[in-house]
Amino acid sequence: MAINNFGVKGLRDDEVITSRAKHGANRLSFKKENGFVDALKGLAKEPMVILLLVTSCIYFISGKPGDGIFLASAIVLVAGISLYQDSRSRNALEKLKDFSQPKCKVIRNGEVLEIKSEDVVVGDSLMVEEGTAITADGVIVHSNDFSVNESILTGESLAVYKDSSSADNLIFHGTMVASGLAIVTITAIGNQTRLGEIGKTLESIQEEKTPLELQINNFVRKMVIAGLIVFVIVWGINYFHSGRVLDSLIKALTLAMSILPEEIPVAFTTFMALGAWRLMKMGIVVKQMKTVETLGSASVICTDKTGTLTENKMSLAKVYTLSDNCIVDAPGKISNATVQQLVTLAMWASEPIPFDPMEIALHDAYSKTGLADERPHYNMIHEYPLGGKPPMMTHLFENAGGERIIAAKGAPEALMNVSHLNSSDKRQIAGAIEVLAADGYRVLGVGEANFAGNNFPATQQEFDFVFKGLVAFYDPPKKNISEVLQAFYNAGIAVKIITGDNAETTGAIARQIGFHGFDERVSGDTLMELPDKELGEKVETVNIFTRMFPDAKLKIINALKAKNEIVAMTGDGVNDGPALKAAHIGIAMGKKGTEIAKQAASLILLEDDLSKMVEAVAMGRRIYANLKKAIQYIISIHIPIVLTVFLPLALGWIYPNIFSPVHIIFLELIMGPTCSIIYENEPMEKNTMLQKPRPFSTTFFNAKELTTSIIQGMAITLGTLGTYRYAVRSGADEQLTRTMVFTCLITANILLTLVNRSFFYSLFTTVRYKNNLVLLIIATTLLISASLNYFSPFTNFFGFEPLTLPQLATSIAIGFISVIWFELYKWRMRKISGMASNQTTLPQ
Repeated sequence: MAINNFGVKGLRDDEVITSRAKHGANRLSFKKENGFVDALKGLAKEPMVILLLVTSCIYFISGKPGDGIFLASAIVLVAGISLYQDSRSRNALEKLKDFSQPKCKVIRNGEVLEIKSEDVVVGDSLMVEEGTAITADGVIVHSNDFSVNESILTGESLAVYKDSSSADNLIFHGTMVASGLAIVTITAIGNQTRLGEIGKTLESIQEEKTPLELQINNFVRKMVIAGLIVFVIVWGINYFHSGRVLDSLIKALTLAMSILPEEIPVAFTTFMALGAWRLMKMGIVVKQMKTVETLGSASVICTDKTGTLTENKMSLAKVYTLSDNCIVDAPGKISNATVQQLVTLAMWASEPIPFDPMEIALHDAYSKTGLADERPHYNMIHEYPLGGKPPMMTHLFENAGGERIIAAKGAPEALMNVSHLNSSDKRQIAGAIEVLAADGYRVLGVGEANFAGNNFPATQQEFDFVFKGLVAFYDPPKKNISEVLQAFYNAGIAVKIITGDNAETTGAIARQIGFHGFDERVSGDTLMELPDKELGEKVETVNIFTRMFPDAKLKIINALKAKNEIVAMTGDGVNDGPALKAAHIGIAMGKKGTEIAKQAASLILLEDDLSKMVEAVAMGRRIYANLKKAIQYIISIHIPIVLTVFLPLALGWIYPNIFSPVHIIFLELIMGPTCSIIYENEPMEKNTMLQKPRPFSTTFFNAKELTTSIIQGMAITLGTLGTYRYAVRSGADEQLTRTMVFTCLITANILLTLVNRSFFYSLFTTVRYKNNLVLLIIATTLLISASLNYFSPFTNFFGFEPLTLPQLATSIAIGFISVIWFELYKWRMRKISGMASNQTTLPQ
């Protein structure tokens, strides 16, 4: 688009290349982080790695190099798996940075281009406007009512007004445009900017851990402490009975290894990072890890109307002129002189370079009036940005001959309040607004003023305006919005419209799309006057809030949070920033959203499509449910490992050391991929989006879920210990007993993986879930287990003995029974659920 209005041509392509070669890319780069080295450092601090290292050394010292080599190899394998998972997580998060990188507008070769901020070069003509982040340092060459929030550099929250002719004509990277528009010549980029010079302090800032991460870390920490206590006790008992230090130490370390649930933090990190990556592939950029946790709990979604429920494709549909007291259709060529005058005035009240859909529509309509284009002959001399309650905006233009145009547009009530209207005029305007709004049109008032001097009033409301008429735009509802709303309702999520538009227009659109509660509305002014108790009741029962402003939006969000709702809020404008920040899930629009909105939000919808939010909630619920399945699996399978190691030792059974560290680490290597790979890849269960949002509690598991996992673990323990007693009574030696117990445990592990894919649906349902990794992991486990049983070198190393067919069948059967009983429990749950469902559908 040519920039004739400003006369700025910008850099040529060859000049851009030269500048980039000389000054580099526009990015801040301080301390270089080495992800691989950091991962290695973290790995060296892992309790399981430390235990493996200590045990391996003890084996070497005690003359068992085979076991020592195996455990040393296990360290390498554990490290490899951890580094692979860490690499997947880091790669997923790195890809997110590309999508969340801010865009900016520059003038090159006389045209406005939108580019990535890192592609800005020194000498570029950068165009910054209300709501955008400034991406480099520069000097202002042209501005209209331009102010900047420089709090990131100065700590001062008040906006600073700047222009090309004043001493303060510099802008800085990282600051935000509070109002107006400016063209800036870039003087510094990257580390050479003011922000870059002070950026070293950013290195010390560490990201806070999320609530769920803290819960999981706290759980693991408690298990580590428990492991240390049991380790000391078991070491003491063994040493008291045997008097052998190293042998006692190995036995104690075996139990300590079995207690440590080191898979849990790995699973959490993997699930969250890959969840964010999956969301990104869906066109949803997650800026904060905690958002992935919170998505599944969202109970209320507060949404704007324009561009979210509607197409944001504004077309000028109708015009009302006060002088004729007549509503006329506007599409096509405009020949009526009065209508031409009104449309021309509305155009002057718009930005010279329009980006708002309504202003684009007004410029387009002006070009269809057939009048001579006066825009090149007038320059904007003053601007009052959108402000006031209700809001309006005013522009002052002047040509070379000194002729002046003062045009205003905004909420009809705002223009009516600053115009001299008699009661008849007010009735006629109100009647026109009612007719237009009832059909879902967005209505703006248009006014004109005269002012001769250059000492402009402090506020636009001080001008003496003449009300000219109304312009009505039609923004059709999105085609899929009714289905989107129904999906939210089915998922138990309330939807509320928070808009700056009037009640009639919003109600009409809400009625057209099947919005629940379209007939009851509350205005921003009314809301602000409500006492806290009544406010709490209103935000719960009312679903449409109109003529909203920043303070009112923020009040709604905080009131909903006070009612223990988990609030998601969509927004795109500068004024949405506080509410987006306050919401549990702030959702910015990727296309029409301002940079301020995107920075305040925790999630960005790249396509401005609310249906993506349905998918995001579904993904959040899926991730949380799968993580819970993985951790419940870990708890359930750890219980039999711990007790099978501990009870024979504590009770003085004939074979007290049925498992050694070699066996424990092998089981750990099976469990890690199972929980982190199989469960992370599990599809969403079919009833997931038909359930109410889960409460956002301080505990990961409720009592019922934890009890279920413990009972499952105890049942498998009965199976392994039952297998132990059966083998002993059958006259089996230690090697044969160990093999039967190990086979029983492996069988239970495989079946538990399959059974726990759903805590509601049957195994016959979940086996049809699309997850190719299940077959791969289980087949690998079976192949390795068979090798341990029947391949002599492995059998001898692990202290096993090949099983006969009856012995193998017995071990597998006991392992099978110790888990499959849970299918009967799930069948009972489905039956009870079905009965409850039938009861709710009976006629009253």
